[in-house]
Amino acid sequence: MSDKMITMIPRSATEELHVQIKEYKDKKYLDLRIYYTTDNGASWNPTKKGITVSPENIELLKKSLEEAQKEFEGEQAE
Repeated sequence: MSDKMITMIPRSATEELHVQIKEYKDKKYLDLRIYYTTDNGASWNPTKKGITVSPENIELLKKSLEEAQKEFEGEQAE
């Protein structure tokens, strides 16, 4: 399997968060990593800033993100 891009989330004009499924030593994992550009977005390079999530922890991450979303939505309602 080759790497699979899920989404790119802009952080600034020169940084993005890349969410990808990657494979290393025959194991798949979710990789969330900051990428940067120095050529106006023609190419993006990974930084050391990021995390990997094993498949068995994706559901926990999903629930955590949903809880965070509820918190932010609650703040907007106030």
